[in-house]
Amino acid sequence: MNELYESDISTARWIAYDLPGNAGWITWIVCTVLCLKERVTVFAILALIPAILMLIGVAELVSERIARLDRVLPRRRLLRGFGALTLGGILGVPTAVIGLLLSEYGCRPLWMGIGAVLCAVFAGLICRTFRKQTSY
Repeated sequence: MNELYESDISTARWIAYDLPGNAGWITWIVCTVLCLKERVTVFAILALIPAILMLIGVAELVSERIARLDRVLPRRRLLRGFGALTLGGILGVPTAVIGLLLSEYGCRPLWMGIGAVLCAVFAGLICRTFRKQTSY
């Protein structure tokens, strides 16, 4: 069963969601790399889980753009792209809270938390615009 999902989101709205979402996952990835570069701790290793999900989502979205599948996606690609980004952002929030509670890496976990929220919210908003295509 290869269900297709289509979004009728306007280009302006897509860009309005895409830019802060991109800022979110980029912030998370950069901060995670900086944490690991500074010293490897439990928090830095936990931060890899959302980072990997975000990278999976980004890689999928890039491959969708290359294949020109911007607004019509098979369910699997939708979940691998926007679903992975949204889940990465959602998992990033409690991970950032752990970093704040452990008082590691200064204010970096705060920035990571902000990035995670941006990623989750805006990738989720785009994901929600996709609806199952109905065949007539």
